[in-house]
Amino acid sequence: MKKILIVDDEEMIREVLREYAEYEGYEPDEAEDGREAVRKCKENDYDIVLMDVMMPKLDGFSAVKEIKKYKDVPVIMLSARGEEYDKLFGFELGVDDYVVKPFSPKEVMARINAVLKRHVTVEKPSDVYTFDGLKIDITARNVYVDGVKADLTPKEYELLFYLVKNKGVALSREKLLTDVWGFDFFGDDRTVDTHIKMLRSNLKEYRKYIITLRGMGYKFEVV
Repeated sequence: MKKILIVDDEEMIREVLREYAEYEGYEPDEAEDGREAVRKCKENDYDIVLMDVMMPKLDGFSAVKEIKKYKDVPVIMLSARGEEYDKLFGFELGVDDYVVKPFSPKEVMARINAVLKRHVTVEKPSDVYTFDGLKIDITARNVYVDGVKADLTPKEYELLFYLVKNKGVALSREKLLTDVWGFDFFGDDRTVDTHIKMLRSNLKEYRKYIITLRGMGYKFEVV
């Protein structure tokens, strides 16, 4: 069952689209603003996103830009503004279609079907890393320490996955804050240090792979 994230600050629009999506055999999820959409896309995998443009907290264009850093997911923009400039800006961000409000839910479903047909799913090999007794399955979002599944927080998972994907690369605290916590996070370097400490505790003897770079940051390295 294909999963759809419906993002709109108007509850009635989300409700109508959810009902039509369920009728068409999709599994819908909802977000009422751009920030919630970014968070949900980081934590879940969706087959397509319906994104309103004008929303509080974070507008749709900014949300799409942030989501595209983490997930290559098809996006259809929903907007009351049909100016050519807005459409071109959306397409430059990588959106797949642009629907102007008011719209027919049936038309939206037809556009979803068309976009998904263009995005032929290619089976990718599992993104699994093994370092002695440490197994990191990024695809399944699981970490095993000597065969025992580690109980990490969502942010610890993201931090570890980012470190592993950049194995051997020196990463400053600032870069970790920007890429793992996001551009809208308001915090300081201690946030990174605290999460590294918790992550090392959960990795037990394999904490040795997370190297501290004094005065700079961290890197994941296996000698």
